[in-house]
Amino acid sequence: MNIAQSIAIVVPWLAWLVYWIATAQAVKTTARREARSARTWQSLPLIAGGALLILPDPTLNALSPDPTRLGAMQFGGFAVLVAGLLFSVWARVHLGTNWSVSVTLKEGHELIRTGPYALVRHPIYTGCLIALAGSALIGETWRGVAGVVLIFASLAFKVRIEESWLTGHFGDAYARYRREVAALIPGIY
Repeated sequence: MNIAQSIAIVVPWLAWLVYWIATAQAVKTTARREARSARTWQSLPLIAGGALLILPDPTLNALSPDPTRLGAMQFGGFAVLVAGLLFSVWARVHLGTNWSVSVTLKEGHELIRTGPYALVRHPIYTGCLIALAGSALIGETWRGVAGVVLIFASLAFKVRIEESWLTGHFGDAYARYRREVAALIPGIY
């Protein structure tokens, strides 16, 4: 993978991250938060997967920008990447003040089932997974696929924790939601 491909991946993710950080404080007060150690263990595969997705090949040639490495696959991947990030932003906006970066329950936590939450129970993760698939297409390497798999595993683990907490908090309402709406991928998972 060439540095030009890495840049095509990093720029939209950085824009997304700036938005995420800028809106992180506009949330409800946290009533319960997962342990810091759990967040750390969840972060390790995210970091490793991200590195596999964005780092250029460890050669001098790969560090010289080569725009010829940006073809139809990369432009298609870029479109998928941006679409996934926009989907996650839509979900973040729709979730509103109930959002948090880690597994938490908020004071007055609400069960949101509309907008993207009518399609999947964890649309922020779904959007990020779509964006990761686009990133892998841009990079066009086996490392990108391995990165997506690592990050998917981390998110699937986090989903299990969230599902447990939300079921405990919302009871039958969340159990019904789980039966009616897929977690991450409609019709599959």
